[in-house]
Amino acid sequence: MNLIQWVDFPPLGDERGSLVALESGKTVPFPIERVYYLFGTVLGVARGFHAHKKLQQVAVCVTGSCRMVLDDGERREEVWLNSPTKGLLIGNMVWREMHDFTSNCVLLVLASEHYDETDYIRNYEDFLKGVKND
Repeated sequence: MNLIQWVDFPPLGDERGSLVALESGKTVPFPIERVYYLFGTVLGVARGFHAHKKLQQVAVCVTGSCRMVLDDGERREEVWLNSPTKGLLIGNMVWREMHDFTSNCVLLVLASEHYDETDYIRNYEDFLKGVKND
């Protein structure tokens, strides 16, 4: 399975502008339990640096861009998020880091679970141990 998996959000609209619909089980491959977005990230600040035991996410830059680094314990890949019509599917047990936010970046995240601090792995060495034990 590829570490980088895109979800396409076909734009709808006409001469007045565009609209993207995000729907559980249709455009998003899981039931959406939580939605949040990051904005106003200070220049040079990186975010993330964690994995989730069971949570899945789709991340999409609705405006601006950022660089996402994904790591499954064996491979480390990076990709730019810079389109409101493409989401990055991030599975469970994938380490994620977000870098190089533009000043106008709004990163929308759709999550398969409600917030649960016990689902987070915030130490990279613990993440690697968890991946090897699966």
